[in-house]
Parts: sequence; C-alpha cells; structure tokens
Amino acid sequence: MKITSVQNDRVKYWNSLKEKKNRDRDRRFLVEGDHLINEAKKQNLIVETISMVDETADYYVTKEIMEKISGQKSISYNAAVVRFIPEDSITGKTIILDNIQDPANLGVIIRSCIAFGFNNIVLSDTSVDLYNPKVIRATEGMIFHINVLRRNLKEFIPILKNLGYKIVGTDVLSGEDVRNIKIDDMAIVMGNEGQGLSDDVKKMCDQFVYIKMNKTCESLNVAVAASILMYEVSHE
Repeated sequence: MKITSVQNDRVKYWNSLKEKKNRDRDRRFLVEGDHLINEAKKQNLIVETISMVDETADYYVTKEIMEKISGQKSISYNAAVVRFIPEDSITGKTIILDNIQDPANLGVIIRSCIAFGFNNIVLSDTSVDLYNPKVIRATEGMIFHINVLRRNLKEFIPILKNLGYKIVGTDVLSGEDVRNIKIDDMAIVMGNEGQGLSDDVKKMCDQFVYIKMNKTCESLNVAVAASILMYEVSHE
C-alpha cells in the first residue's frame, strides 16, 4: 500500500511507537535499517514492513513520512513494526541489571552477553525500557538473540537462588579478584551508573568480586565493567 500523507492514521500509529506507553500497550516497537529488520525476520517477529525505496513492502512511503517516524537524524530507507520478543525460561549464564538507566549501556551489555556466552538478562523493573529506540540501535541486532526478563529483583532473585544460581555482586572493598572466580551457575549483578547496587539487592548477593585495575582509575563505565566481568568468568 502506498502512503503519501504524514496525516495518515497508519503514519500516526508508527510515530506513536516512539512512546513507551504505546509500545507496552500494543507490545510492538519500530526498528530501522536492513540489519535490524533482517535479525527480527530471523525470529519471525515482523508485523509489517515500511519502505521509501521498495514498492513490495507492506507500506511504500515518502521520505517525509520516513523522517516523521524515524528516531534518527539520518533516516534509513526501510523500517518495520516488530512484536515484543517473547521471554524464555532461565538457563545458563545470567546477568542481572539493577536500575540501569542509560540506554546505550544496556545496548552494549546486550551485545557483550552474546559475545561472551551469557544466555539471559534480568532487567529490574526500575531500569531503562528494553525497547527504547536508543537501546535497540545500540544492540546492533543482538537484542533478538538473548532472553531478557523484566522483573522486581527483590522477588525474582530468590527464585534464581532456588534454581541453584549463586548471586555475584561487585564490591571493590570486600570482593575477590574476578579472575580467581570459577562458578558454573552464577548470576552477575551490575548496579546503577551513579549509585551502584541498591541496598536490597546487595543484601541478597552470595559473593562479591572486583576488577583489578590501575589505582589511578577509580571506576569503570557499567557497560565496560559488565563486559570485562562476563569475559573473565566465561573464558578458560
């Protein structure tokens, strides 16, 4: 179907998906660019395709419309409406994110999970929205290849423990060098960018680790720290 007016109801709907409340209501989100579209297609999550160059797409639109619905300064030629990614049961290595707020950090952590063999992310219900457009772009398509659950951590961490997981937090003062840790069933917890782990979550940790580094550097970006931790516990 060809659409030429930015006032078209379908265009208004696509534009509405920029807001979390609308994404949550319909359990749909918008992706832009061929790579993200192809990754969503592999998981059979495409609802409809939108293009300003491909007349065989579900909706063939003008550049003005693509600029209207795009969340980027440099628009893509193609976009798609995609279903929310279904949750799966927890198996394998897991990372828990306690009140992560920066969408770029979440995107990088998702990519690192795939790189280092982590199967699951448990995202606290106070963390940034998984389907924030900045998160989607930062994942470079890897969001479609990992199991992400959004939960109240106070309620869910005990469930993980009952499944046999050891909850491993980060603490420079009382932790053990992560390079010495070898635990098969572990869930690493990363805290908020500015405040670290919340008190409630910290109390539920079974063990703490730290990353040994030059004393001149006081701390690392949470996505960088998470990536290093996942690498260290994953490689032999």
